[in-house]
Amino acid sequence: MPYRIIVDLSQRKLHLLEGDRVIHSYPIAIGKMLTQSPVGEYSIVNKVPHPGGPFGAFWMGLSRPHYGIHGTNNPASIGHAVSHGCIRMYNEDVLALARLVPIGTRVTIRP
Repeated sequence: MPYRIIVDLSQRKLHLLEGDRVIHSYPIAIGKMLTQSPVGEYSIVNKVPHPGGPFGAFWMGLSRPHYGIHGTNNPASIGHAVSHGCIRMYNEDVLALARLVPIGTRVTIRP
C-alpha cells in the first residue's frame, strides 16, 4: 500500500503518509471520555459515499467493527472529544482522503 494513516488522539490530527513522509494533516474530532477512540492497528475495510445521518459525506469503516473515519453533519465538533469513538473529519477533508486511500490502507490510532 502506498499510503498509511496515523491518527494522533492527543493532537486531534489525522496524518496521511506516503511512505514515511506526511503529505497531509487534517483536524479531527475523537471519542469522548465514555466512548474513547480505540488505540491500535487497523485497516480500512469498506468505503461508503453519502452514508447519511451524522456520518457526513463519506464513511470509511475500520477493521474494528462499528468504528470508522467519517465526515460530519456538525462541523463545529471538529477539534473536540465528542464522538462515540469514531474519527470525525470535515466533509471536504474526508472526501479528499477517501479519493486517495484504497480499501486495505493501514490505520494506526495512537494516544
